[in-house]
Amino acid sequence: MTTTHGHPGDHPESEVEHAGHHDEHAHMGVVTWSMAAQATLHCLTGCAIGEVLGMVIATALDWPNLPSILIAILLAFIFGYALTMRGVLRAGLSFRAAFGVALAADTVSITLMEILDNSVVALVPGAMDAGLSDALFWESLAGSLLVAFLLTTPVNRWMIGRGKGHAVVHQYHH
Repeated sequence: MTTTHGHPGDHPESEVEHAGHHDEHAHMGVVTWSMAAQATLHCLTGCAIGEVLGMVIATALDWPNLPSILIAILLAFIFGYALTMRGVLRAGLSFRAAFGVALAADTVSITLMEILDNSVVALVPGAMDAGLSDALFWESLAGSLLVAFLLTTPVNRWMIGRGKGHAVVHQYHH
């Protein structure tokens, strides 16, 4: 047994695991902040579309806050997954396979974004009661999406570097 790099506190692993660990990183290459930001913007786009559409529907139906939030979250996931699926379907995957790729690529990112942006909006006084015609709605949404982007980008960078998250989509890009 050796340690990963011989640093104090590293966990022991076998030579085979050690070699596989390096192969995994060599396969992914260097993960840049730009790469992570692009993956995050991709997820953020689906979240923003879903959230705005959810608010439009909830406002039109005069729904209270909880159902409004729930439909916005549901639609954020639907649009986030749909954007990923669109690209991998073009690469020739079946609908079922494309859905599996979307789940693997986006679930953690969208979940984190939804937790962050809904938390920010909930913390802004009056934002939960603001309507689509109120500047406070749009300002709190923009601020919440910015916070979600800034805090999710490092998570996406970490995941891509380990072959997880949005990294599973890269093999289907031409």
